[in-house]
Amino acid sequence: QVQLVESGGGSVQTGGSLRLSCAVSGFTFGTYCMGWFRQAPGKEREGVAAIDIGGSTSYPEFVKGRFTISEDNRKNTLYLQMDSLKPEDTAMYYCVADHPLGWGGGAYCPSRQPHEYTYWGQGTQVTVSS
Repeated sequence: QVQLVESGGGSVQTGGSLRLSCAVSGFTFGTYCMGWFRQAPGKEREGVAAIDIGGSTSYPEFVKGRFTISEDNRKNTLYLQMDSLKPEDTAMYYCVADHPLGWGGGAYCPSRQPHEYTYWGQGTQVTVSS
């Protein structure tokens, strides 16, 4: 059974930093496509970082240079380091995972919309005050 458990959220001031963690169980770490989404009140969920099975990362422009996604295979944990936080980063942050497409050496992680991810954590709240 796949489980994703986030932690590390909290309240910080503008310009501060937080590191979110996502403890993973139920699959071999590094074999799934993973990422982080967020949702602010009244807004749609949006992706903020992704990492594929080869370790390549991607970010939308609005967090590029401020957020860093990484993984620790020994601890089965996914991280999101968030620096230079802004009030508009305030949201519930979710860890997500799904199977890659294709097989063997041809397996890859497509760009996915939120509803296309199978596995979600329960979320951790991040609040940035001005």
